Amino acid sequence: MPVMSRASLSLLAAMLMLPGPVFPQAENYPARPVTIIVPLAPGAATDAEGRVWTNKLSESLGQQFVMDFKPGGSMTLGLSYVVRQKPDGYTLTFVSSTYTLLPVLFKELPFDTAKNLEPVSLLSKRGAILVVSNNLPVHTVQEYIAYARANPAKINFATSGNSSVQYMMGLWLASATDTKVTYVHYKASSAAYPDLIAGRVQMLPTTFSGGYPIVRTGKARAIGVANLQRSKLMPDLPTVVEQGIPDYEYPSWIGLMAPERTPVAIINKLHAEAVKIAKLPDVQQKLGEDTTLVANTPEQFRRLIASETERWRKLVVDNNIKFEEAN
Repeated sequence: MPVMSRASLSLLAAMLMLPGPVFPQAENYPARPVTIIVPLAPGAATDAEGRVWTNKLSESLGQQFVMDFKPGGSMTLGLSYVVRQKPDGYTLTFVSSTYTLLPVLFKELPFDTAKNLEPVSLLSKRGAILVVSNNLPVHTVQEYIAYARANPAKINFATSGNSSVQYMMGLWLASATDTKVTYVHYKASSAAYPDLIAGRVQMLPTTFSGGYPIVRTGKARAIGVANLQRSKLMPDLPTVVEQGIPDYEYPSWIGLMAPERTPVAIINKLHAEAVKIAKLPDVQQKLGEDTTLVANTPEQFRRLIASETERWRKLVVDNNIKFEEAN
């Protein structure tokens, strides 16, 4: 066997260090239908918004992307299912901002939110408002605070579950204003709207997509924007921060994630498609004027998850918030 020269050995070593070809499964991905698990009940904001993204992914990539609802356990049942699936890109999951609450609300989780799911992209963010029933005699946040203090525990405060962002927003508001309310938990925000209109519950923090139609038609009343900036839909409505509650912001968004160890090439391909879809005018039209299309990078999404989780943890500690046992 001929002896290789030092130059030949150096060339061989350099060739071995070159990046290998793209995994065939990533290059041809998707070669069959893709399931996107929705760990929330049908009818939630993630449902309608997820359908827009799912349909566009199907059109863009030439394979059917199908939503499969697996609600329960404050998203943990559906997410537990996802982390057990083969990391090949054929089982994905939509997550909402509630995902960042799970490590704070649950003493134990069957998965690690910082490790067992790979971020693909934060797809979009939604505007939010505080909506009150017409039978509640308040028109501003300060009037709401005064009424709540004069009538402790008499305001029925609707949420989409005792481990939801809405519940945390209620606890935050009560803690910051030294008020007490009675929490009424629903499986989804949409289930609370009829009771809000009928006056059986009096307060609901919700997205513009859900709350604005009933406010616009006079069936309920908005008292504040629960974001740091005013909304283009209701430019005269002050934010909650403007009305005296520092830093009060309702994070509402939808993101796409995959099981841990999903090939980077597949993650990047999905992210690239999300970027393309976010630029389509009809997507903005379908999602509404108060939805901001984002489609950020996997690493940016990872940092958002970490920062929001830490924000909730700090909020709980700093305000000595006590919440009902989520599990």
